[in-house]
Amino acid sequence: MADLNKLIHEPARLLILTYLAKTEDADVSFSELKNELGISSGNLSVQLNKLQDADYIKINKSFKDNRPLTSILITTAGVTALDEYFGEMEKMIKSFRE
Repeated sequence: MADLNKLIHEPARLLILTYLAKTEDADVSFSELKNELGISSGNLSVQLNKLQDADYIKINKSFKDNRPLTSILITTAGVTALDEYFGEMEKMIKSFRE
């Protein structure tokens, strides 16, 4: 049986990390994540905190035009963990198909 990373396996966190990995070189705003992934503000906030605690993402808080701006960036550890997760999923799929 595959050794799946349970932190990443949760659907909302998997969506978040996958979306951030696609835009690895750029910060993504909280609003963009919320709108693009269809996750409520409260749930998104909880999931981001869990990913930050694991050092999979970095959250930056600043101001733009006197308004708060929260931006999120996937870390190297996050990219590595996501890649390992997908590797384990590929092993499971291959095993199933054999």
